[in-house]
Amino acid sequence: MLNKEKVSFIEEKVQRYRDFGILNYHALEGMADWVRIVDKDGIIIYANRTMKESLGEDIEGKKCYEVLGKDLPCSFCITKRSIETGEIVQKEEKVGNRIFSAKSSPVADSEGNIYAAVEVFRDVTRERKLEKELKEKNRKMSKDLLFAKTLQQKILPKKGIYKNIKFNYIYKPCEMISGDMFDIFSIDENHVGIYISDVAGHGVTASMMTMFVRQTMRSIKDEIMSPSKALTELHKKFVDLNLDDDKYFTMFYGVLDTRTNTFKYSNAGHNCIPILFNDEKLEILKIRGFPISYIFNEIFYLEDNVEFHKGDKILFYTDGITEVHDKGKNQFGLEGVLSVIKNNRGDILNAINREVENFQWGEQEDDFALVLVEVME
Repeated sequence: MLNKEKVSFIEEKVQRYRDFGILNYHALEGMADWVRIVDKDGIIIYANRTMKESLGEDIEGKKCYEVLGKDLPCSFCITKRSIETGEIVQKEEKVGNRIFSAKSSPVADSEGNIYAAVEVFRDVTRERKLEKELKEKNRKMSKDLLFAKTLQQKILPKKGIYKNIKFNYIYKPCEMISGDMFDIFSIDENHVGIYISDVAGHGVTASMMTMFVRQTMRSIKDEIMSPSKALTELHKKFVDLNLDDDKYFTMFYGVLDTRTNTFKYSNAGHNCIPILFNDEKLEILKIRGFPISYIFNEIFYLEDNVEFHKGDKILFYTDGITEVHDKGKNQFGLEGVLSVIKNNRGDILNAINREVENFQWGEQEDDFALVLVEVME
């Protein structure tokens, strides 16, 4: 219980603030937040009904830190700071098992003299708990994405020599994981399959689709030699998944006969047409075909072929290259790719990569892949 002198002291101070028109008691008493007024000595001279119901009816007249369960003043006292500087100061305060956002504002008389500070405590326990849970989920998601990134990179084909062709690439997801996929594999002792694919979108959903593409192509490559028939079979297996209509992907697939250096190829809507070139020629392997999607229940693809010679190179790429834009929204385009090929006779992959990085405005917005195949003999 408070003694008569202390009660009188508190009432006198409260009356002073009321006289200055500082306190609107009806508003303070009705607030769901804790509200208290602390004087220069750290004494609570007023606490609203909500605060008293939580911490006790007798908290007025006590030291501000005592009612919060502390034995010593806070190392950083927002009330003291507000009274000394006139600033509005905020920090978080833990009271029992609850967390509060505490804000201290200076209280001054009509002449501008600061006598005390008003502290408002807002319970943010639920928000902080949700933040903690969200951080934990984000941590787990980041760990899962890192695993997915590692897995996706591990399944990429190795750079090097396959039969009589040299295989190299540059691969850059715009996020941790990518919707671009490419592969090279031996079908038998005389045939090598090569494809590049671009799944609509990017991120987790697109990367999961690349796993389907890779697994399916590797499962049908030994049974179907024809690129066009292989794409038809790939389309059939995709339709069987019964996914949403907005899920689709493109692919350019070719099979090289290493005995004759004949390259048969087919296109399922891949608008980044591969480019065949050497020191004397440059040819775009253009052929029509629809993307692999749910538009058609059954679809058939065209097929064409070209003769390879020693020193010939073929560049595969995705629209993360051609659709990158500069400050004026001009796209790099096929013309940009062809220009680099015409003006560089050395390391084409890195030359294109440099030109794209110099050309683009802002951050990389889409996945991109560059794949180069060179005929060795």
